[in-house]
Amino acid sequence: MEDYTGKKITIMGLGLNGGGMAAAKFFASAQILKPSMDMLSDYDIRYVLEKHEMSDFENADIVIKNPAVPLTSPYLAKAKRIETDISIFLSEFKGDVIAVTGSKGKSTTVSAIYHGMKKLKEDTFLGGNITISPLSFLEELTDKSLVILELSSWQLADIRGKGLLKPVVSVITNIMHEHQNRYNSVQEYADDKKVIYQSQTKNQYTLCNFDDDYGKQFFDETPAHPIWFSGSDMGKDEQIWLDGKRGYIKLNGKTEQILPEKLLIPGEHNRRNMLIAAATMYLYGFKGTEIMNALADFRGIPHRLEFVREFNGRKFYNDTTATIPQACLAAVKSFEAPVVLIAGGTDKNLMFDLLPEIARAAKKMYLLKGSATDKMIAELDTHGCRYNGPYSTLAEALDAAYKGSEKGDVVLFSPGATSFELFKNEFDRGNSFKERVLQIK
Repeated sequence: MEDYTGKKITIMGLGLNGGGMAAAKFFASAQILKPSMDMLSDYDIRYVLEKHEMSDFENADIVIKNPAVPLTSPYLAKAKRIETDISIFLSEFKGDVIAVTGSKGKSTTVSAIYHGMKKLKEDTFLGGNITISPLSFLEELTDKSLVILELSSWQLADIRGKGLLKPVVSVITNIMHEHQNRYNSVQEYADDKKVIYQSQTKNQYTLCNFDDDYGKQFFDETPAHPIWFSGSDMGKDEQIWLDGKRGYIKLNGKTEQILPEKLLIPGEHNRRNMLIAAATMYLYGFKGTEIMNALADFRGIPHRLEFVREFNGRKFYNDTTATIPQACLAAVKSFEAPVVLIAGGTDKNLMFDLLPEIARAAKKMYLLKGSATDKMIAELDTHGCRYNGPYSTLAEALDAAYKGSEKGDVVLFSPGATSFELFKNEFDRGNSFKERVLQIK
């Protein structure tokens, strides 16, 4: 392990989701500034808030950057060495890693893998983009531990060329029109996703989406053993697929069921996420029956089609992490009951041509104001689709949606846009929705 004693460390971006704080604790602990330190307040940390000072970057031995900071930052240009909490973690940990990326579905997929694996292999940990820095549990790990990482395109871009990420199984769930306020094209965005497999070996696996436009690129380029997954039978010698509601894997001339017909988590898109999770567990060495039993009670995760409450004959669901229209459409189609939809938010240079289809799939649509909502309204007006709003606050939109719903309806918050005009992030937005739902009387 590298000795960080005496090094000057600049952490660029404390953030709200744990990465910067975990990095601060890791490096402060490594320096052993006082024998008695056991809390962050005792560490030798200098905070520079609401501004950057160039000297902090010029004089640092290592700069730890937040994934949201572009590598083109003029401050980073002055850094001697740039790392992230993910790169430091991968440099230190020598055990097995399973890595998952993609536009949508990655958080549910890694959570399902972790849920199932934890039952079959106790020494399993989950971290990464799911708001848990792997540095926070590094000291608990041994070389026999298994770590499941959810990785964003930005986190992957930050470790390009370092040769650190060599997952036993890598997964790319899908590529959608996402983060186009940061990228010049979808292809550029997809190229960052490729980092997940670029240092794999032929004895490892890459799972590729047969139904995705970019899946063939990944399948052809990975140095690992590629396997297709799909929502239907592809007729391949090796494949992972759904046959109706059951999931199967075919490998080495053997076909085995890995996903049962009955799941607790709603939505056909989530069934595909569960299929990927089951296949990953199979490739790690577990049997189909073990996998199905381990995943049987997985109910999903907060903020992703999260059931909040049933009140007065209505069921309320929080799907705040649906930050693109494709995710919103998938959420609306997840229910057999009529859906009263609340959508809208901040624009990140996305296309909203799916809005008419979303409006037709929902019983009613209520819009929350925002720069993305302005584009949604233009699309809806062009196609003569009905909607309510836009409303200035989430509370107003929810109250109107509740009053406009009937017994038997699902009231679904699935924005199809990001959150930054009215909220700190999508989790803050989801928590605000849940708090308001619980206040309905």
